[in-house]
Amino acid sequence: MNNSNYGGEENCNITYNNGATPLVTVYSLVLVFGAPANLLTLLLSMLKIWKKNVLSVYLFTLSLSDLLYMGTIPQWIIYVKNNNQWTQSDTACQLTGFIFFNNLYISILLLCCISIDRCLVVLHPIEAQWRRRRMTAMMVCVGVWLLVMVTHLPVFFLSGVQNGKAKNDSCFETFPMPPLVAKFNYARFCIGFCAPLFILAITNLLIFRRIRDSPCLSLREKTKVKYLAIAIIFIFLCCFAPYHIILLSRAIVFSLYKETCWFEQKIYTASTLLLCFCTVNSAINPILYMFSCGSVRQELRRDIQSIRNWRRSRLESCTLKNGQTSGMSVYRMEQVTSEN
Repeated sequence: MNNSNYGGEENCNITYNNGATPLVTVYSLVLVFGAPANLLTLLLSMLKIWKKNVLSVYLFTLSLSDLLYMGTIPQWIIYVKNNNQWTQSDTACQLTGFIFFNNLYISILLLCCISIDRCLVVLHPIEAQWRRRRMTAMMVCVGVWLLVMVTHLPVFFLSGVQNGKAKNDSCFETFPMPPLVAKFNYARFCIGFCAPLFILAITNLLIFRRIRDSPCLSLREKTKVKYLAIAIIFIFLCCFAPYHIILLSRAIVFSLYKETCWFEQKIYTASTLLLCFCTVNSAINPILYMFSCGSVRQELRRDIQSIRNWRRSRLESCTLKNGQTSGMSVYRMEQVTSEN
């Protein structure tokens, strides 16, 4: 995003000079491990959706959003290697940035949807069995996408994405901060981070308490649920908390001081690194939600075994058919030979 003047303050000449290796490494690892994991999750979720699994609708949408973002990671790697100098068109910058920030909050909201759905199943298993519908989950997912996209559109276009009077080679970075972005950062911190964190904490706490008091589960199973709940909160905090704290601090400094370039220069490196670490969540989501639960692993084994059995039955059918054909040919050949 191009830098521009706001409030009469001159443009902040801020550059990232701390080396591109850490950022490129993180982006590359997210792409290498996250892309196949999300692709596998996408395929498995699609199969389970056909089996009327409601939770898989959220997992499918989450993986789809993560894969869409991962398609833009090469653009970010090139950008970082060029010391945060955008060498492509403004349209490419707009699209890449728009996908990134949409995925960030789509992921956060979908993680909340997944936790709420799991909580309902655990607390009200009988009612959830009858009231949970795939169509409802699909409508919720579409609503999340539309909400995030519509919310980002005005800030994206009005915060200096393209500004002919103040043109430079950066992408999706505005220094000093526009007033609209400052107000939006307060909303992102409260609604986009604190509220989802509260929802995740409450739902996982309720799940753990219900599982803990259940006499049907072993101590080992209860421990798995406990550590899964802790892991969800811990990973959410590690991936999203530092960056949103930076957003909040920038907004507060903007509200208190007329000139903020001095603060932007101090936190720019940390902000760039923490924004990069937000993407780690896209690679962890499939592992956390699809492969950490024993039931999911058992279903995965059953699906793989069913595929193997289907292939084996097809092979045996083809072998039997060919064998019958060969036997009939031999029988007919013997008839012809005897007749001659």
